[in-house]
Amino acid sequence: MTPESIQRLESKLTDRYQTTVPQTVRNVLALKKQDKISYDILSTGQVLISRVDSEANKEDPVIEKFLAFLAQDLENNPQRLTTIDSDLMTRIQSLVEGMDTDLDAPLSEEDE
Repeated sequence: MTPESIQRLESKLTDRYQTTVPQTVRNVLALKKQDKISYDILSTGQVLISRVDSEANKEDPVIEKFLAFLAQDLENNPQRLTTIDSDLMTRIQSLVEGMDTDLDAPLSEEDE
């Protein structure tokens, strides 16, 4: 234990170099499933672990409620699901014809 540490925790590596983050560490870092963690390697050979605070990790209560509403509506009213008919598909394709689209590209600041 280093002079600054107040508690020492251990976890075991699997054969695939995976480990479980101890519950106490998850609580201190307020980690949830799918959160990202970062490792800072110090010149002393010590490693600091911390939670990555990105916009993607922050929950949007409006979107969460909307998605919950959609999921409930789909479950309660599956008869409302319909396929896109060929006329609508043709119309959509005509609107984007000749356009380069990358759905994975980040939005520009003005589009956010």
